[in-house]
Amino acid sequence: MKRWMASGLSVVLLGSLLAACSSNNGNNESAGNTGNANGSAGGTGNGTTEEGTAGSPAGSGEASAYPIKTDKTLTYWGEITGNLIGVKSSLDEVPFFQDWQKNTGVKLAFTSPPAGQTKEALNVLLASGDLPDMLEYNFLGFPGGPEKAIGDGYILKLNDLIDKNAPNLKKFLQDHPDIDKMVKTDSGSYYAFPFIRGDEYLRVFQGPIIRKDWLDELGLPVPETIDDWTNTLRAFKEKKGAAAPLSFVSKPRFFNESGNGAFIGAFGVNRGFYQEEGQIKFGPAEPGFKEYLRLFHDWYAEGLIDKNAATADSKALDSNIASGATGATVGNAGGGIGKWQPLVQANDSKAVLVAAPYPVLKKGDTPKFGQRQQAYSSEGTVAVTTSAKDPELAVRMLDYGYSEEGHMFFNFGTKGVSYDMVNDYPTYTDLLLKNPDKLAPAQAISMYARGSYNGPFVQDKRYAEQFFALQTQRDAIGIWAKTDAAKYNLPPLTPTPEESSEYATIMTDIDTLVDEMTLKIILGTEPVDKYDDYLKKMKSLNLDRAIEIQTAALERYNSR
Repeated sequence: MKRWMASGLSVVLLGSLLAACSSNNGNNESAGNTGNANGSAGGTGNGTTEEGTAGSPAGSGEASAYPIKTDKTLTYWGEITGNLIGVKSSLDEVPFFQDWQKNTGVKLAFTSPPAGQTKEALNVLLASGDLPDMLEYNFLGFPGGPEKAIGDGYILKLNDLIDKNAPNLKKFLQDHPDIDKMVKTDSGSYYAFPFIRGDEYLRVFQGPIIRKDWLDELGLPVPETIDDWTNTLRAFKEKKGAAAPLSFVSKPRFFNESGNGAFIGAFGVNRGFYQEEGQIKFGPAEPGFKEYLRLFHDWYAEGLIDKNAATADSKALDSNIASGATGATVGNAGGGIGKWQPLVQANDSKAVLVAAPYPVLKKGDTPKFGQRQQAYSSEGTVAVTTSAKDPELAVRMLDYGYSEEGHMFFNFGTKGVSYDMVNDYPTYTDLLLKNPDKLAPAQAISMYARGSYNGPFVQDKRYAEQFFALQTQRDAIGIWAKTDAAKYNLPPLTPTPEESSEYATIMTDIDTLVDEMTLKIILGTEPVDKYDDYLKKMKSLNLDRAIEIQTAALERYNSR
């Protein structure tokens, strides 16, 4: 999922910040001022002005009254959260999205890409020229970056639209210049309605997970080092009959979580770019990556890794964990431990899933890498396209998520249905935490609220305090947080469109090469020493230029 917030926001958001229409982009200047300096975004739209129920017209800069009076229907493209795959087939069947329309007064027609194929589906969509009004997508991952998406006429630059029609977002960003710095490009362009993690507590949520009941039965401690893990996985295979002792999701890329440093971080690298002693490095080109490949090659050959690891998706992983075929994986506190604990318990009443620390080579060392997000996460952000029939209406609708009412709705759902106020604390109802349809809390919360996954709003710490209903989940956050990831992780960078295009071309080839290398060596179709040939090929594909582009982007970010 992922830069993983500005501390102390959770309660404050509901008071002085959000009550005053929380939102805007900082650097001590408004989104509108930035927009005026860099060119108008709103002028490209051809929509008409709508009137708010309290008489606040679009473009007034005043908060919209919700629901907005309009008979228009806007189109919205976005994927279904993994928590609801297999539960609902489309967004319009999800109560949260139904209520979002009622609360804002804006009807939406939804389209979703196939699970795990968001990038490919977006390419098809863009090529068709038939764009929806709103696109939910990670535009930092867009070829050429968000400035390219704006320049090529796919999405609108939102500066003027935010200034005139999104007072909640506008004020929030004015009040939080550190976050404002993250949500715009180097040139000052706002390109999407952002997802903000509103508290430091929310920035860490993923790491290694293991069957504690198996460890206890076998007399083993929670593994800390790579050697510990080797011994543990062997015991799981030989003494517990685990067919896939370690398993993980490999869609869309083999071992997705390697980007956060799970296991691979023990060798001082991760799957992507990071900064170290003032230099940007690419993990697969560093010596530690070869040692990671050697480890996983040996584990796979010994049957310690799922034989289907190359193609395993989330459903396959769920099945492996539930059946007891898998005793260890990498996942989230909520959508991992929270989802899997009832599944494993259904087959084994003594089953207990707990967090394990990010592995190291030497016991007592602090892991170099681990999952840790920035306050701003570019996943789940929503852009307004140049095809929008009424961009002002789309912006006003999206601004709802940053209002006081919208903040409560996105995080907790509908009062009296999914939460009640208990001693001034928004408390999830049994519909979510003890769902009558046997949905896990992660699934039920995703049905009625959006606090548990990214979207156009500010996430509230109080969602997590309840979402992590199990003590094992709460303990996991503290265990996984003990890394040096903050020192090495990169902030959200936005190379120029020219750099981004060049960078995308280079990295498409390099990532394809790395994926090929990783699979062939780990699955044993090529020897580990073949890595040296791949490294030479990586260099020939202009890796040094990609690092130069990242370095320049980091320097500009630091100067924002």
